[in-house]
Amino acid sequence: MKIGIIRERKSPPDRRVVFSPQELVELQEQFPHAEIKVEPSDIRVFKDEEYKALGFELSDDLTDCDILLGVKEVPVDALIPGKKYFFFSHTIKKQQYNKKLLQAIINKHIDLYDHETIVDANNKRLIGFGEYAGIVGAYNCFRAFGVKYELFDLPKAETLTDKQALITKLKRLALPPVKIVLTGKGKVGKGAKAILDAVRIKEVSPENFLTKTYTEPVYTQLDVTDYNKRKDGKEITKEDFYVNPDKYESDFGKYAKVADIFIAGHFYGNGAPAILTNAMLTDKDNKIKVVADISCDIDGPVACTIRSSTIANPFYGYLPSESKEVDLFHPSAITVMAVDNLPCELPKDASEGFGHMFLEHVIPSFFNNDANGVLQRALITHNGSLTDRFKYLEDFINENNEVPHN
Repeated sequence: MKIGIIRERKSPPDRRVVFSPQELVELQEQFPHAEIKVEPSDIRVFKDEEYKALGFELSDDLTDCDILLGVKEVPVDALIPGKKYFFFSHTIKKQQYNKKLLQAIINKHIDLYDHETIVDANNKRLIGFGEYAGIVGAYNCFRAFGVKYELFDLPKAETLTDKQALITKLKRLALPPVKIVLTGKGKVGKGAKAILDAVRIKEVSPENFLTKTYTEPVYTQLDVTDYNKRKDGKEITKEDFYVNPDKYESDFGKYAKVADIFIAGHFYGNGAPAILTNAMLTDKDNKIKVVADISCDIDGPVACTIRSSTIANPFYGYLPSESKEVDLFHPSAITVMAVDNLPCELPKDASEGFGHMFLEHVIPSFFNNDANGVLQRALITHNGSLTDRFKYLEDFINENNEVPHN
């Protein structure tokens, strides 16, 4: 089996890669029959010479590879017909901007495995960059706070070497006794919590967060049952919330009245109630002045996230009274950080963490006849058609019959 590590071609450039040079060594040690080629790249966080030094072939021609591994979408004209591709395609939610990509994949008889569709038997995702989004998002929330109040000027995460360098910068800050509310206990929440804990910000219970005053910075981490309530007043459980989200409404307003910073790291499912509404932000008792929306659902559960921002320009101002974007330094503005590709700012750590997961959860399936069904569940297209699991995309790809040709 021949595996190709492809060059990232999307703009703006993404420096991440599925496997670091050292992890490819581990892959070959575990699976000696695997052959590996690396497509040269002048933007990748690991240099071509690092792969070459460990014995991996560099080549612009990957047509003899069976499996091609990348991170972001592959441009239509760069797709090689008849191959097995792994990358984030951003098509499974019927994203219009990638419709032609999915049409081309089908037309070129490509087997597409989306990193987002790699799940276990319980549909729990096995790989992703969520933890690194959480790490960078938490760092950026302090950057935003420093900018908002002109207290300090942290460097961009992308200019620092790794997670530890971010922590070192944060530890030097003299923070006022702010209250930080963090939503979500998945991978994103875990990453954000890791930063808060590393810089020794005290964690307190939701109850104490709401009722007590502190002389030091504190944070509380909320799950869905902490910031939602049933409309009928009945007792709530996570299981009930996921089954009956329409029976719930947000109870986040009480946190908005005491928190200075909101780090949004939750997963937002279809039908779930909005979390931070504009009514909460316009309430005379609202205290939130900085929102770091790592989840970044545009016009979704966080009212002030009206657009995504960029690594180059990560912050914008939001005026709740008029529901519109304003200058960052407008006296009544909420400062919003809504970068939608945060792991790109920590490419080395993110790549190494991703490669570790990919080697553990995916690569074995190619050598054990997919014993756990990982590949079968993840496969979106095969032999020029959508697989049964993804037939719901049929109407999406047929909306326009202009299918790109080879």
